[in-house]
Amino acid sequence: MKSFLISIDTEGDNLWAWKRGDEITTCNAGYLERFQSLCNEFGFKPTYLTNYEMAMSEEFVGFAKRHLDLGEAEIGMHLHAWNTPPDHDLGSLNPNPGAPYLIEYPEEVMDSKIATMTSLLENVFERNIQTHRAGRWATDQRYFKLLHDRGYRFDCSVTPHIDWKGHPGESEGSCGSDYTAKPEKAHRIIDGKEPLYEIPCTVRLCRRYFSPRKKTLRGYAGSICRMLSGDFLWLRPDGRNLDKMLWLLDHVYCDGESDYIMFMLHSSEFMPGGSPTFRTEEDIENLYRDIEAVFSHASKAFEGRTIGEYGRSLP
Repeated sequence: MKSFLISIDTEGDNLWAWKRGDEITTCNAGYLERFQSLCNEFGFKPTYLTNYEMAMSEEFVGFAKRHLDLGEAEIGMHLHAWNTPPDHDLGSLNPNPGAPYLIEYPEEVMDSKIATMTSLLENVFERNIQTHRAGRWATDQRYFKLLHDRGYRFDCSVTPHIDWKGHPGESEGSCGSDYTAKPEKAHRIIDGKEPLYEIPCTVRLCRRYFSPRKKTLRGYAGSICRMLSGDFLWLRPDGRNLDKMLWLLDHVYCDGESDYIMFMLHSSEFMPGGSPTFRTEEDIENLYRDIEAVFSHASKAFEGRTIGEYGRSLP
């Protein structure tokens, strides 16, 4: 049976609006129990990819430990370079900076920040941390080698078909990573006795999608809704894409090359006002309506696993 993976970027409240000097709050930690309960109902196991401020949140740590102890979830690492110690001034003169990528820093600073996060998570959760997602999706081969040297075995930062180079970092000329040519399937990125695997986000480039009338996971049942021009389909709710997500589930189920599908969201998106996408209580109710429909559809043909559980089955 194919695997249903859930990756939650577990981070502070509405970081889309963050600018340097702002306080980063973690109120969204109080909204995760409802999501976890829904996962439990369908036998799915989220991987909470946790950044610095959430690892320092007593509310999130208490929540996560309960579900880790029950075998219902996994903790991974999510690194936001701008607030993970040690501090390092990039000396930016960029007039319109974005939040810095880890790959903008000297390699020794990158390694120190990875070491900080790894030690923090392992001490707080009393588990080896082997799963990782980069902040703002940005990676390079140096980053992968540093992760591998620190004992990481599974990365899920790559978004196939998507080019993030139009998103600036803090220093002048910096930009995100280009994943347009990256494979959709899990694969080794560093070999060795304990290799590092890339388990990419589920992103498919599609020029048309189907709206299933019979939600059977038996193929593209239904009619063509509309033609799309290079539309990226993620298993990532935005309040308006339920039909696309259901189509994507059917597509991956029928694709002989795919053995997993990955759902993705941010922890702050479960809280009203925690993101620009879900601002109100009504938005959150609609979000849960869509998630429940996706989970119900997926439960017919996919098995819930954490990213680490899936990764440990790879050759």
